[in-house]
Amino acid sequence: MASLRDERTQQSRRLLVGAAAELFAAKGFRRTSLVDIAERAGVSRGSIPWHFTNKAGLLEAVLDEQLRTVASGFGEGEDGRSGDPVDRAVAYIRLPATRVFTTLLAEAVEEGSPIRGHYARLHDAVRQGVRARIPSGALPEGVDPEAFAVLLVGLVVGVHVQWRVAPGAVDLDAVREAVRALMPTPLGRS
Repeated sequence: MASLRDERTQQSRRLLVGAAAELFAAKGFRRTSLVDIAERAGVSRGSIPWHFTNKAGLLEAVLDEQLRTVASGFGEGEDGRSGDPVDRAVAYIRLPATRVFTTLLAEAVEEGSPIRGHYARLHDAVRQGVRARIPSGALPEGVDPEAFAVLLVGLVVGVHVQWRVAPGAVDLDAVREAVRALMPTPLGRS
């Protein structure tokens, strides 16, 4: 049984991760200060180094938490079936957690970025989730499942950015149906 102190420590950590995720998504990593995060979380700024060492450590905690959220989006559907990867991709775009990844994308592509490794792991996890849901024979002959997964991840990233920039101009349901129409057989549908 956890002590009251342990519970408060975990609550403080959750508040900091949640506040940082919101602010990183809205302002980016570089433009978010520790003061901003502490104020949003309603905790002392001194709590950040105690929990995470520094701002980069907090960023890692945020990205790890968001990665778990996104990876869980590629689990089984509510009906217990694996689900169509195209449906999963559109669901991923709609996840609030996805916004932080999009906001930080420009920082992630910079050489030496503290975010870069997290993005590599995120993309790998999503590609694995897509590949796992491609039934044998579902892709046209000669289409490599890994290449298809890369293509679908690229499509998701690009569509997500467009949707965040101009949500009224991007109909995600129409995008899903367009992708599905381009596929010769349904993926992961049972």
